Parts: sequence; C-alpha cells; structure tokens
Amino acid sequence: MLEDMKLFATVVENTSLNRAAEKLNVTQPALSRRIARMERELGVDLFRRVGKRLELTPAGQITYEFAVELRHFHGEFLQKLNAYRSVDTTLATIGASLTTLQTTLPGIITAMTEKHPNIEIKAVTGKSHEIATLVKEGKVDFGIVASSVEDDPAITSIPLFDDTLMLVLPKTYYILEKTLFNLDNMNGLPMILFAPGTWYRTMTDELLRRFSLKPDVRMEIDSFEAIIRLLTPLRAGTLLPKSYIRPQLLEDNDLYVIPIREFELTKRTTSLIYSQPMWMTASTKFLIEETIAFFRRQESSPD
Repeated sequence: MLEDMKLFATVVENTSLNRAAEKLNVTQPALSRRIARMERELGVDLFRRVGKRLELTPAGQITYEFAVELRHFHGEFLQKLNAYRSVDTTLATIGASLTTLQTTLPGIITAMTEKHPNIEIKAVTGKSHEIATLVKEGKVDFGIVASSVEDDPAITSIPLFDDTLMLVLPKTYYILEKTLFNLDNMNGLPMILFAPGTWYRTMTDELLRRFSLKPDVRMEIDSFEAIIRLLTPLRAGTLLPKSYIRPQLLEDNDLYVIPIREFELTKRTTSLIYSQPMWMTASTKFLIEETIAFFRRQESSPD
C-alpha cells in the first residue's frame, strides 16, 4: 500500500499522469494500470478528467490526505527505527554546484546532522550539468544546483527557492551618503566579483550587460568569505546571492545592502535533483524529504 500511495500522491501533485510518470521513471501506461488497480481495490474512483486535466473526486481527496499523512508517518518511522539499527554511520553523498556549496549547503548539513547525528554527509562539487550527470550515474544520492533540469526525463527536479543578486557595500563607502542609489551609480564603482565559471558569475555578467553597466572590477575571487573580508579595505562593492546574505554577516563586517529593483526582478531557481526513485534506499528518500521540508520552512519563516 505504501508504494501505491506514494505513486498516487505524485500523480496528484503533478496533475498529470505523464509528468508523474517522468518523475517516477516509469511508463505512463504502467502508472495508469497502478492507479486503476488502486481504484478497483478501494472500490472508488479517485480521479475524473476535465478536459486534459485530472481532478480529484471527493474520495480521491480523502485518499490524497491519507497518502500525505502516510508519507509523513513513514518518514518518522524510519527516523525512530535508526536508533535500533547497527551503529554504522549512514553515508549520504550530495552533489552541489560551487555557489550552492558556499551559500546553502552549510545550513542544510548543520540542520541534518544536528537532527540525525548518525548521518554522515559527503559533498561533491561541480558545475550544474556535471552534478546532473553524477545524479544520473548514481555517483551521488541527489544534487542541489542553481538551475532546473526539466529537459531530462531521467531526472526529477524539485524547485527549492528563487535566488537574486543584491548589491553589498561597506558602510563607510561614500556612496551611502546619497539619498538615492540608481543603476548609473554602478558605472565606475569599484567592485570585487566572483571568479568566472559559475551560474552566479554568469548571472552577474548578464545583469551588467543588460543594463550596460561598467563597474571598475578590482578583483575576481572564488570565495564569498574572501570577498566579504576585502570589501571594506578596498572600499569596493560586490553582488552577492540573497541566499548567502545574513543580518549577522552584514553586522560583523560593517556592510550594507543596497536594494536595486531591477536586479531583484531577475531570479535563478535552486533545485533538488534526483534519479531512479525506485532504487533509492529508504534513508536517501527520507533525507530528500527532509531537505525539501527544510527549505519550505525557510521560505515560510519571516526574514
């Protein structure tokens, strides 16, 4: 029943047999047969077709609510069961793009290891397309990349959050004395940029090109921490992903965020990607669910 309920919930959440089949890495006819078998065993219709869309029947709605609760309780069951398993540590390997490794992965690893001390997490870094290949080849359990992989049916891509770039300047920088900061102020502005080769630098270059901005680039560094430390000594600004910026980080380094509406409207989606769900271990499935829940909590919590 558990697997059938998971399949059913996936169909509901994707509102399409075809999309659900792609995410589950099964054929659409096979998935249709599983749903039809569920309906026969339960003795009710779970869906009705409205045009090309699938809608839940009242019985289907009740079944979906049960499937969600069952998924939640199954996760809790696995967590509690870990206490009675072998003392051997469970190893999870996460693939992450370089930017993700510096911005969001530390928070995930801290949260997961605090909640599940028996889990050892290993990180493998690379460009987004390289992580996608590692996921398909089964060399990492899942990946977190600053993109989505919608064009590969072998990979399930779940959006986690949208990221934007924000201008950060030292509080001592003279530009803060102005009452209004606009895009033109960035022309000739001393800046430290992230080194080329990541989505973050590509997005930076696209924004500068789109708005015909020509800052005075003093350095290119592949470490956010190093950039942060150099801003005040060099009296320079930088563009940082919103996901990296924390109030304490700004306070500790005497920095200030300048809101630029045009930049905030340009977003990049960070996604969790995985492949071959039918072959996943229970612990990997649970860790994926926990990671998604972690970002949902982050999204719903006040800044």
